[in-house]
Amino acid sequence: MQMRFDGLLGFPGGFVDRRYWSLEDGLNRVLGLGLGCVRLTEADYLCSHLTEGPHRVVAHFYARQLTLEELHTIEISAVHSRDHGMEVMGMVRVPLYTQKDRMGGLPNFLANSFVGTAKFQLLFALKILNMVPEEKLAEAVAATQRPKKGALDHAGGAA
Repeated sequence: MQMRFDGLLGFPGGFVDRRYWSLEDGLNRVLGLGLGCVRLTEADYLCSHLTEGPHRVVAHFYARQLTLEELHTIEISAVHSRDHGMEVMGMVRVPLYTQKDRMGGLPNFLANSFVGTAKFQLLFALKILNMVPEEKLAEAVAATQRPKKGALDHAGGAA
C-alpha cells in the first residue's frame, strides 16, 4: 500500500481512459511510472467496486503474488518515482499478524484512514487470497471497532 499526500492509505493506481487503453494497459502504464517492474494481466483481477456520490468512480482491484526480490525492487523503485514525496509519501507493508495484546499489528493498521474503497479492497484480498485466516481477520476488524481502553478512561474523567 502507499501513504498518500493527504495522509490516507491507498493502493497504487490511477484513472484509465477506456477509449485509449484497456484496464490492464492503463494500469500498467500508471504502475510503470511509479513502480516500474510490475505488469498486471486479466488473471490478476480480483474485483470492482462503484463509489457513489458526486464523483462516481469504479475502482478495479488487481493483486499479484510477488517474490521477496520483486517486492524489494518495487520498494526501491517507488522511492525514485516521479510522484514520490508529492502524491505518494512512501510504500507501507501491511502487517499480517496480530500481537498478543490483540491490537498490535493488523488491528492497529486497520484503524488508519483509507482512501475510497482501499480498506474494503484490502480486507477482500486478505480473505479471498487466504493471506490471513478468516477468524483472525474477523477478530482484527472487530478490534478496530471497540473503543480503546485509554479512551474510555479519559472520557469518564472528562464527564
